[in-house]
Amino acid sequence: MILIQFTGLSGSGKTTLAQNVRHLLIENGYKAEIVDGDVYRKTICKDLGFSKEDRCENVRRLFNVGRNFVAEDTITLMSVINPYESLRNELRTHEFVRTVFLDCSINNLIKRDPKGLYKKALLPEDDLNRIKNFTGISDVFETPEKADLVLKTDLETVSFSTNKLYDFIIDNLKKEL
Repeated sequence: MILIQFTGLSGSGKTTLAQNVRHLLIENGYKAEIVDGDVYRKTICKDLGFSKEDRCENVRRLFNVGRNFVAEDTITLMSVINPYESLRNELRTHEFVRTVFLDCSINNLIKRDPKGLYKKALLPEDDLNRIKNFTGISDVFETPEKADLVLKTDLETVSFSTNKLYDFIIDNLKKEL
């Protein structure tokens, strides 16, 4: 089975694409689950902050959940920012892991801003509502050097990216056989 580790900035489309491709996979007879960083931040990762150490621990916990799904022959879509190349490479040492980079320019993300997070991250330093340590603005995001698939989510339609991702997953499953 396969685990897709998405990586991309907030608002790049990780959750949307995970939901869309999961629907397609299930429709075509596959078992698929989403391990969403936003969801697990409220449960098994609620004790973690946003330091580098905590972000890495967050991804490792999500990976362990995902690995359990893979063990049950379930395609796993791990939707989390995952900003560090060394951590992505650590997960890639498992033969069932593939990295999918959702590439979207910061300017488009600021325009989209579905959760209003960029607006808060770009507030003046002394503003109490300002989000500190925001990935891509005031905290690091390392562009993947070894992505197995790159989706240009500011240039491609959601439908195009979904189908490209679906085809990528199916091709990888065929290689396993």
